[in-house]
Amino acid sequence: MLLAGDIGGTKTNLAIYSAETGARKPLAEATFPSTLYPSLEALVRTFLSQTKLSVDRASFGVAGPVVAGQATVTNLPWNMNEEQLRESLNLSSVHLMNDLEAIARSISYLEPAELLILSKGQPIEHGNIAIIAPGTGLGEAFLTWDDGSHYHPHTSEGGHCDFAPTNEQEIGLLIYMRKKYDHVSYERVCSGIGIPNIYTYLRDSGFAEEPLWLSEKLSKSTDYTPIIVDAALDQSSALCVATLNTFVEILGAEAGNMVLKVMATGGIYLGGGIPTRILPFLQSDIFMQAFLDKGRFVKLLNNVPIYVILNPGSGLLGAASYGLSE
Repeated sequence: MLLAGDIGGTKTNLAIYSAETGARKPLAEATFPSTLYPSLEALVRTFLSQTKLSVDRASFGVAGPVVAGQATVTNLPWNMNEEQLRESLNLSSVHLMNDLEAIARSISYLEPAELLILSKGQPIEHGNIAIIAPGTGLGEAFLTWDDGSHYHPHTSEGGHCDFAPTNEQEIGLLIYMRKKYDHVSYERVCSGIGIPNIYTYLRDSGFAEEPLWLSEKLSKSTDYTPIIVDAALDQSSALCVATLNTFVEILGAEAGNMVLKVMATGGIYLGGGIPTRILPFLQSDIFMQAFLDKGRFVKLLNNVPIYVILNPGSGLLGAASYGLSE
């Protein structure tokens, strides 16, 4: 019996699998708010006590770098160690992987209905594949064709690379952000924690007025992102619409950057919790224009398929598929 998990800064998904039923049919599954628990061990014990099922090994996708069996969640104060988790949870083995590796591992298991095509392109068979995933933070990974039989995932912390503005408005955003942070990464402006940064810049720079009802709503919340997204989707705030348009433009530019960096001629997949929430904005011309705006390489990028992963459990699916194959 395998315990698999997708551990994020906002929420953690856990599920239990058996070799007989496979990675697409969990025997038990639950979602927990990560910040309400002091550690992964505490959360796992709560889950296992609710399911009454016994597990002997675990595989976790973690929203942060994993080095030598140790991990820290970038946007959560949890430190994890494979050996410590194995002993404290009394398991035969524990494997930690970056959450984007888990999503990457799920790609070959996704069904056509679990993908939305933004651009059909003309993929190269066995070409490299890129994954970019804006959720609470911004994750990136890629896949290369390995030994003639399957794709091999490679992790990355590319979301923490320097933000590179592509127009005057984004240059203003960078200048604004540098007054708040020593280092302005793509994650600071292209993730769940980045959306409020774009919003406050546009508001403070006088791009559009913040309506009173929105100001009052934001003042009563500790998480601005869902409020901004909802107001943009229902077109009730020009400031929020502009915020998501800027977000999508930055995401499109960085998606194009990533394709060029890893020569992802096999396609790029958009994962994470945000793309599925803002599909009308992703399907606008803004995303594609920013994605293709790479000068002499526009033809190459035009041939790259772009998909949105619709399955919210792709990270869990990837972690489970790895654990069941070991």
